[in-house]
Amino acid sequence: MEPKKQKLLIVEDDLGLQRQLKWSYEDFDVLCAANRAEALALLRSEEPEVVTLDLGLPPDPDGVTEGFATLDEMLRLKPDTKVIVASGHNAKESALRAISAGAWDFYQKPVDIDELHLIVKRAFHVRELEVQNRKMQTPDSEGETLFGTMVTASPEMLKAARTIERVANTNVSVMLLGASGTGKELLARGLHDASDRRHKPFVAINCGAIPENLLESELFGYERAHLPARSRPPKARSNWPMAARSFSMKWATFRCPCR
Repeated sequence: MEPKKQKLLIVEDDLGLQRQLKWSYEDFDVLCAANRAEALALLRSEEPEVVTLDLGLPPDPDGVTEGFATLDEMLRLKPDTKVIVASGHNAKESALRAISAGAWDFYQKPVDIDELHLIVKRAFHVRELEVQNRKMQTPDSEGETLFGTMVTASPEMLKAARTIERVANTNVSVMLLGASGTGKELLARGLHDASDRRHKPFVAINCGAIPENLLESELFGYERAHLPARSRPPKARSNWPMAARSFSMKWATFRCPCR
């Protein structure tokens, strides 16, 4: 089965240029309209992602009033449509007015097919990214959102999250254990954001990537001066990396001088 083509609406009253543009966009499902009524009808029925709009439409082919009226109605009906406006009448003034009215881009006539093709492809790309971003921000109907950043239907993850929520505002140290890639840092950030320390900085430290001499001379030198004696890491230099990994999330939220 062939992949579904993206829909492009060309609003152009010059039938020769309309055919030329349609031929050049063979990668898209091209729809054509020659006036405002046809353009709005196709926008409602087909819902194209991108529109190229000539401002010089009848009954004002030598002006821009009909084109701007079409632009306004299109954006009112479907605000997320990427409308690329074309005009040869007072190009600079028309461009500024079109962008202010909500057009996505502007190009000046006479049409350069290659240049316009790049603008159209970029518009489709941005539209696709916006759709993907919206899907990512919409919680899965079969899952549950945790800490505003993660979606899961796993009972084990939900149980861990509920436990973290219960201890977030307590004055205790918390250690999160798990294999690499299981989401420990995401949960740690969720714990921080759910605690009364959320206004303070969260600093994630990759202890395996910090040179041993830096751990001893700067990081733990700073911590030794601020932690209670019973919480200080051991003095043996060979134990610094392990001591760093055993730090609780409570102590991982400080702002160290090596950052």
